[in-house]
Amino acid sequence: MKTLKKIALTLVATSALVASLNARDQIKIVGSSTVYPFSSAVAKELSATTSYPTPIVESTGSGGGMKLFCAGNGMNTPDITNASRRMKISEFKFCKRNGVRDITEAVIGFDGIAFAHAKSNPHFSLTKKQLLLAVAAEVPSKDGSYLVKNPYTNWSQIDSSLPNREIIIYGPPRSSGTRDAFEDMILKGQTKKMSVYTSLYKANKVRNKAYKKYKKIRTDGVYVPSGENDNLIVKKLNKNKAAFGIFGYSFLMENDDKVQGAKVNGVLPTPESISSGKYPISRSLFFYTKNSHRTKVLAMSKYIKLFMSENMIGKDGTLGKIGLIALSDAQRARLRKSVVKKTRLTLEDLSH
Repeated sequence: MKTLKKIALTLVATSALVASLNARDQIKIVGSSTVYPFSSAVAKELSATTSYPTPIVESTGSGGGMKLFCAGNGMNTPDITNASRRMKISEFKFCKRNGVRDITEAVIGFDGIAFAHAKSNPHFSLTKKQLLLAVAAEVPSKDGSYLVKNPYTNWSQIDSSLPNREIIIYGPPRSSGTRDAFEDMILKGQTKKMSVYTSLYKANKVRNKAYKKYKKIRTDGVYVPSGENDNLIVKKLNKNKAAFGIFGYSFLMENDDKVQGAKVNGVLPTPESISSGKYPISRSLFFYTKNSHRTKVLAMSKYIKLFMSENMIGKDGTLGKIGLIALSDAQRARLRKSVVKKTRLTLEDLSH
């Protein structure tokens, strides 16, 4: 009888040990450098207002975060990934292949992609097409009949109305959601209206998709991938006054004593122009939760509820003070309900 009691106690102790090994108190968060300041602010608030430890938040870029998040359900994988663009269908399928099938999508607000330069420079204004011609790997020939390798090294070469100033652009790397969004809105968005690009797709017998959705950024040193730390780009802009940087509006707001945004299509990036859609390089910001972890990482539900609260993402919320642009009242209410209910993301959702 004593032997049976010992066995039972051993089993209970073993079960408790296994449970403790498969659970943890500290949330692990990866992903977008643009969402990083907002996620970090919520992490600090969670620590300040509860007994839970401060979540670990890493800035890996949206693409890098998705790879880590989708690697599996193990407790050594992230619980949440931040993104400055929506999850791609290919990423959703990668998650599914690795058993990460129960994911909830949260939209936290709007952000603009700033095209910025040093505060000491004269004001700068350009069109989306001029920006395309500065960053694309290939541009139309002088007569517009075919594409050539981008020859532009000076803004005035693109248009005589632009200043005689070297083109040098510090921008996000391939792993960044900001780069994905920039490519979609500037390269793909402009070239789909230009027959010199689309005709190559139509004329090509194998239908080269590179020209149907043209997103090739030049690699000749004019566009300089500058890592996931947007604060480093701000520092570079103050060292090289000719240069421009591409980063989220929150970093422009945070450093408005050092840098200024350029007008794009005649519109400056401001909270009003971004939320209204008048500023032409605007996008939504996201985070994604791995719901299989929510019973094992008890702080997750509290963190998610806090992030989606009015105190954080509302019009007068904490995150608005550091650059997040609020969704409408109705959107916030609808999305909050969806996230709290752990609504499962589907392939159909991402296809719309």
